[in-house]
Amino acid sequence: MRSFTYARPSTPAEAVEIMADFGPGARFLAGGTTLFDLMKLGVEAPLRIIDVTHLDALAQFDTSGPDELVFGAMARMSDVAADRRLREDYPALSEALWKAASQQLRNMARLGANLLQRTRCAYFRGGEAFPCNKRAPGSGCAARDGADRGNALLGASDACAAVYPGDWGVALAAFDAVVDTLSPRGERSIPLLDLHREPGETPDAETNLAADELIVRIRVPRSQAGRASTYHKIRDRESYAFALASAAVAVRLSGGVIAEARVALGGVATRPWRSREAEGALLGEPLTDEVAARAGQAAFAAARPGTHNAFKVELGARTVTDALMIARGRAGEP
Repeated sequence: MRSFTYARPSTPAEAVEIMADFGPGARFLAGGTTLFDLMKLGVEAPLRIIDVTHLDALAQFDTSGPDELVFGAMARMSDVAADRRLREDYPALSEALWKAASQQLRNMARLGANLLQRTRCAYFRGGEAFPCNKRAPGSGCAARDGADRGNALLGASDACAAVYPGDWGVALAAFDAVVDTLSPRGERSIPLLDLHREPGETPDAETNLAADELIVRIRVPRSQAGRASTYHKIRDRESYAFALASAAVAVRLSGGVIAEARVALGGVATRPWRSREAEGALLGEPLTDEVAARAGQAAFAAARPGTHNAFKVELGARTVTDALMIARGRAGEP
């Protein structure tokens, strides 16, 4: 075992000060469901662990506000998923949490840390035998000429095509969520869609957070489309599996036509992916099977499949279509 030191700050401000003092060799510990796994594999080897799991000030959440939903970064996934008001008013957000991981992991994993789980493919976890620009910058990408069945159709580069694995982040992307962070320089707010970076030539840089920046809360503006929403996830097995394709959708109908549409994609892109193309295909149209299918196709018009993942183009389009039909059933209009 590689040795490391351990710190248990009493406040968020103390946590970021410790991180700033120690430098890039430190890692924040929340639920640890990804960090511990990668440490055991030797992919992550932090010199200092800063435990923020116990910071109760960051564990609260409120789904009753008139203008926005507020989720502390240390709130447990299982607690938030079970919230009655969230299940009724924003089923897509609740479903994205219920369909993630296993119940044991949901009982440990925290909302803010879940957003920051590493974007990865099997080669990232495979060790030094397989080149990976994300794990060892400049070493190459084994997936480019290897097994790329699960890799991205959208946002990929020659350096990396690993899929962002989260569900919660995809659902948040559909609702214009904002992430509040804290560093020694103070607080700032980052739109969820600006939190994660596409790989480009530097896939090891996955987010736009500074090294000493801690997510403290997530805010979601209220939307009239919230009740007519769903998170639809297609995967190889019923539970405890990443998405092959997923869609977070929400709609608001007025006079039988779509007045508001929100579509975000998961399992197919290098970051949480908002599909403006699909939304544009829906606005002003009746929500019929044919219109939903056109929106699904529009969502993947720019897809760039590799050797083994071309099936995800049709699968992803059908996932969007099916999600829209589920949302239509919740919209309260024929």
